[in-house]
Amino acid sequence: MFDKLKSMIKGHEDTVRTGVDKAGDMVDDKTGGKYSGQVDTAQQKLNEQLGTQEPPAPQ
Repeated sequence: MFDKLKSMIKGHEDTVRTGVDKAGDMVDDKTGGKYSGQVDTAQQKLNEQLGTQEPPAPQ
């Protein structure tokens, strides 16, 4: 299933990353930030699984 998602996402990584971020922000908003640590972890893991994590910032 992830292979199919990855093929659908190819070329749209920024859009997917934005969607994951917005979904996490919505959960944080609805829960008053009570689970923000867990939401952040879930966002990071999802982006890693889908191959959409942001590249490291240049130093």
